[in-house]
Amino acid sequence: MNTSEPASAAPHAIHQSELASLPLLARGKVRDIYAVDDTRLLIVTSDRLSAYDVVLPNPIPGKGAVLTALTDFWLNEFSDVVRDHRVAETPADVLSAEDHAQVGGRASLVARLEPLPVEAVVRGYLIGSGWRDYSATGRVSGIELPAGLRQADALPEPIFTPSTKAEAGDKDQPMDFAEVQRVIGAERAAEVRDTAIALYRRAAAYASERGIIIADTKFEFGLDPQGRLTLIDEVLTPDSSRFWPRTDYVPGTSPPSFDKQYVRDYLDTLDWDKTAPGPQLPQSVIDGTAARYAEAQKRLTT
Repeated sequence: MNTSEPASAAPHAIHQSELASLPLLARGKVRDIYAVDDTRLLIVTSDRLSAYDVVLPNPIPGKGAVLTALTDFWLNEFSDVVRDHRVAETPADVLSAEDHAQVGGRASLVARLEPLPVEAVVRGYLIGSGWRDYSATGRVSGIELPAGLRQADALPEPIFTPSTKAEAGDKDQPMDFAEVQRVIGAERAAEVRDTAIALYRRAAAYASERGIIIADTKFEFGLDPQGRLTLIDEVLTPDSSRFWPRTDYVPGTSPPSFDKQYVRDYLDTLDWDKTAPGPQLPQSVIDGTAARYAEAQKRLTT
């Protein structure tokens, strides 16, 4: 199933979509959500980029199309594991010709579902906030890990380290598994954890054969009208995951990546307090980020 158009249909940069065909419901950090009817939504993945939970002023050309195409690719790969939010129709079925020309290649038509208020983060390697937590406490999200691990070391087993789902402008907050159980119930929490880890394992094995290490990723889930767990939002994109080239992977360092870590590394050189408004990005960083996103898509899907 494919509810979006090819990435080549949308080469221009869009920081914010403006559709006349449908009413706007919300703008997230990256996605604009429009109402189609009582059962369907149109999601436009813009070229906005957020770092440290702040939306930056410069769009990354082609980014939204890459994220849309990669998500659809992974949903096809996982169709035997978990339900997903796609519907049979395409964006062209609900948009005017003018609106479709604006967002073609970066729009997806999906079912209206009840989102779960948890980001299902899975880590296979010790990096980012997980590395910072481990360095301070020896634990990540309450999970005790072996002593002596280095930055970017592979973990003995993938771990589930959930967080809250923040609104645009707010920051996601770590949760331990007990908190997830309190929020969505013990049975549903176990289903989310086990499904997320299973998806991560499959994707990591697939990517490894193509020279990419998936260090960590986050999934989002919702419930359909029958209460069944359903995979929603973006899936295993450079925005939601850390992709490392295997040939350049060296434990004890922060490996180079095909994701927005490249932008974070630049931002870390600035005198910026990680609060809005975000700083302007130089053209070299914009171009380098776009190239990394495109390379990730190429390696994973061709």
